Amino acid sequence: MRCRDVEALWDELRGECQASLKETVHVHLRACPSCQDMYEQYEGVAYCLSCLPRPEPSCDLAKKVIQHIAALKGKGHSPIVLSAVATPLGRVFVGFKHHRIAYVSLDTGEPLDEVIARAGRRLRREVVPGDAPLWLVVALEKFFSTWTIDDAIVDISALTPFEQAVLRAAARIPPGEVRSYAWVATQIGRPRAARAVGRVMARNPLPLLFPCHRVVDSSGELHNYYYGIEMKARLLEMEGYRR
Repeated sequence: MRCRDVEALWDELRGECQASLKETVHVHLRACPSCQDMYEQYEGVAYCLSCLPRPEPSCDLAKKVIQHIAALKGKGHSPIVLSAVATPLGRVFVGFKHHRIAYVSLDTGEPLDEVIARAGRRLRREVVPGDAPLWLVVALEKFFSTWTIDDAIVDISALTPFEQAVLRAAARIPPGEVRSYAWVATQIGRPRAARAVGRVMARNPLPLLFPCHRVVDSSGELHNYYYGIEMKARLLEMEGYRR
């Protein structure tokens, strides 16, 4: 455990922890000489550390950080274009950039400006409305006939490595089949991360294409879905899933 972790735990104990826990520790301290010694040593070290001057980053480091931020801002400066496309599910909003799809949202009747704002928050990029190009319409038509998507035309580079791994594992679930959150967690080498997998699914910027609707709980129940369990069941039925 790192020093700042110990310090955070001790600050919690001294300040905002549950009263019963705080009292239990204080009672023990009063009766336990060895813990009293450790407490005195810790407080002495903490006092000495608090007297040290706060270190300042070197000019070289600050310059490198500024240059890195500038480089990041310069990348991908052009916005995501959001278009509405008619599909067998109804109207779907699709965000794309440079012949790659970065965002998908089913039309739930929200005003367009709210859809654009939500897409911008999720992608942390500027999103503007625009017309759907032919390649995008063709790609979605192909998806709804095969229930698969060409990996070369989707873009999840803005997501964390963990999020990317989760979505790619979900994409390996065959159409018309389901797997559990625990299965996905195991596939990415994080068998205890089923809850974290669920959180990634809830924030999936490319539902349908990265099929979070094929992920269910350990009992086989459809569980939660951003667009409702009825939509999840409808998608699976369209793919040929039979419970």
